[in-house]
Amino acid sequence: MNTAHTLDVRAHINSRPMSGYQWLLLVLCFLIITTDGIDVAIMGFLAPAITKEWGISKAAFGVVMSAAPIGLAIGALVVGPLSDRFGRKKLLMGAVAWFGTFSILCSLANDVYALSLLRFLTGLGLGAAMPNTTTLLSEYVPEKSRGTLLAIMFTGFNLGSALVGFGAAAILPEYGWRGVLVAGGVIPLVCLPLYLWLVPESARFMVVRKYPSIRIARTMRRVVGSDVLDTATFTSSEPAVQGGAPAKTLLSPAYRKVTLSLWATYFMGLLVIYLLSGWLPTLIKDAGLPIERAANITALFQLGGTVGALMVGYLMDRWTPNKVIAFTYVAGAVFILFLASGSVETSMFAAFVLLAGFCMSGAQTGLNAFAPSCYPTAVRATGVSWMQGMGRFGSIFGSFAGGVLLSMGWGFGAVIAILAIPATIAAIAIVSTRFTPRPAVAAA
Repeated sequence: MNTAHTLDVRAHINSRPMSGYQWLLLVLCFLIITTDGIDVAIMGFLAPAITKEWGISKAAFGVVMSAAPIGLAIGALVVGPLSDRFGRKKLLMGAVAWFGTFSILCSLANDVYALSLLRFLTGLGLGAAMPNTTTLLSEYVPEKSRGTLLAIMFTGFNLGSALVGFGAAAILPEYGWRGVLVAGGVIPLVCLPLYLWLVPESARFMVVRKYPSIRIARTMRRVVGSDVLDTATFTSSEPAVQGGAPAKTLLSPAYRKVTLSLWATYFMGLLVIYLLSGWLPTLIKDAGLPIERAANITALFQLGGTVGALMVGYLMDRWTPNKVIAFTYVAGAVFILFLASGSVETSMFAAFVLLAGFCMSGAQTGLNAFAPSCYPTAVRATGVSWMQGMGRFGSIFGSFAGGVLLSMGWGFGAVIAILAIPATIAAIAIVSTRFTPRPAVAAA
């Protein structure tokens, strides 16, 4: 059956069940996020081997650990406005090619300075990939199940972060840390032709940017699987956005409280996650366990986050999303305290790592799934990417602080226990702001 002459893209997608192509798009975005997770987490598993080979201190290696997060922050801040202007797909494909190439180049580094620069450049691509993937998928899935579907996509990040732990444990003994970096870069580059072929541009973006109707119709037929006329007039029922820079819109009276709440929560959540995932292998090794076992135990943090993300996403589609996220951060703080009070030799230690990851990474994934719903299409990529970019400064602080605290003589328990504080602050920040749905009006 042909659609009406005027078609609301947002309402049309929301009114239909997921097509086979929409599920395929979910899989493709999942793969992109998985490779992103591999390259973001990779240095935490390689730190012991590199510091030993180069004979450098943990504090000195903290510069390397913080280089990629700095690139991630800048990449996210830059890419959002560009994506809202030039399109989600172009920026996403360029980001995948960029971080895959520079991950391979990192394997050629011979000192801290070169590796820090190359990790920074890798981070630029990593920071650009995640917000574009998030925005693109959020604009193609029904809103009633968006939390669950985006959470499924983001489990790819946790899975990738876990896989690199197991991969590092297998590759390090024979090929060394350089071999791990090469593997981390080759995987996204091999997948890139598939993405170029199958990933579509966002139909809602094309409507806002006034693309030709025939192109929007062709994309809708391909992705949504419905009979859409080439001559249809396309609209998208969303809050109106006045002209001006997207970044200014985020801090306008209509969006300021929401924006600052998302920034603060993301900052605190990433501070915890990066310090734990980045330095836990070293902390466990220093406590007496072999590096292979330390890597495997740390991988449980990411595996727990994979399951937690699915649970949080499911609950977000059924209850108040920001309250679900806040509760999960509080639970994460509790398990972090349990983790700090335990011994690495006990079986419960691995269980607490798993549960801390379930809560912290689960809540962080929920926040990523929640953010697109807070902004209209015209500024959505900017809103998501700036949340991630501002929040990345938390990951920078966490990565660097881990090395500093260890160099100051802080013990295992103290370094871990203090992370309960930012986890609690994250919960307060996300629950203290009232996220009120705005009436749907024609986008300006």
